[in-house]
Amino acid sequence: MSDWARRAADAVAGFTATRSKGPDALFGGPGGPTHLVRSEGAYVETADGRRLLDWTMALGAVALGYGHPAVVEAAARAARDGVVGPFPPTLEVEVAERLCAAYPGAEQARFLKTGAEAVHAAVRLARVATGRERVVHCGYHGWLDGAFNGAGVPTAVGAGWTAVPFDDPEAAARAVRTGAPPAAILVEPVIERAPSPRWLQALAELAAASGALLVFDEIKTGFRLARGGAAERWGVRPDLAVLGKALANGFPLAAVVGRADLMVRVKETWISSTLATESVGLAAARAVLDVWDRTDVAGHIQEVGRRLLDGLVRLSEGGAFEVVGLPEMFLLRFPTTEAERRFLLAMVGEGVLLKRGAYDFPSLAHGEADVARTLAAVSSALAGTAAAGGGAP
Repeated sequence: MSDWARRAADAVAGFTATRSKGPDALFGGPGGPTHLVRSEGAYVETADGRRLLDWTMALGAVALGYGHPAVVEAAARAARDGVVGPFPPTLEVEVAERLCAAYPGAEQARFLKTGAEAVHAAVRLARVATGRERVVHCGYHGWLDGAFNGAGVPTAVGAGWTAVPFDDPEAAARAVRTGAPPAAILVEPVIERAPSPRWLQALAELAAASGALLVFDEIKTGFRLARGGAAERWGVRPDLAVLGKALANGFPLAAVVGRADLMVRVKETWISSTLATESVGLAAARAVLDVWDRTDVAGHIQEVGRRLLDGLVRLSEGGAFEVVGLPEMFLLRFPTTEAERRFLLAMVGEGVLLKRGAYDFPSLAHGEADVARTLAAVSSALAGTAAAGGGAP
């Protein structure tokens, strides 16, 4: 265990405040790097002196590449201008206008700092607008009560959330019909694979028929699949949508966007945060929007991801792993957790960082050379782990 790992184990509850960045989540156990000192473009430098080609992109929070110059300069200017003040910055208005122009059907926006907050703001709006409480949902929506049901969550809160499997219109219809009428049908549009053509449209029809609001959780898919996320990609407009992660390229910012007649209901409840309108995150988001205006970000990400996935599929033909997902967000599935752990640690040895489970994320900073390097590393890691372990990982 490194000195940083020992210090973290003593000082930080649970080793790290972002659970998905811990060794168990990343690699399935110890043995890999544990702490970061710098990131730039598609590369990260770790506390133990490694320089790794990174495909995790901060759990998808970075789509333009680490430290994108335009985003950093915009954020620095906002920091020099004081960050916060007694009034909302003009940036809030500008970014809201541009965000609504970017996302299909959006007419107003409300800003927060994290995806979990934004999801719950959208749910609260849906409850106010419909006069109902129950949420029918599909996917991961953050750690707050209801969306997560586990230790510390009151049973009564969890009972108000009904989970349904991905891409199963019949199960969703049964869930909507069973129990109290829902306030919201909340869904991640992509869960390890693209939705079938019927899925999102079926949810829209269920919402309309039941009087519920359709809410897209686009924390991962927004500003990645397209400027307008899954709503643009598959042509289904939700009543409300939640955006975050790549919206500000790593700076903390999230948003709820939707129809004005729904968004105005914020006046009837309480959705407010002192730092929701700090200007650094908003400035970063404006810079991200500027980059999307002049660059085919989605096209680049898709092309790089397609080249990488095509190569990974070829390398998987021996059965060492399965490639799952879209070019923009994918994962590798292994026959055993030990095989996965050995492979991921071997990849670190090759200078490439992939993570356990969902997802790895191509970015604007990745290019053909990075794809070639990664595929060579995968080939070498497979050969090395097979030789060391007597078989494929």
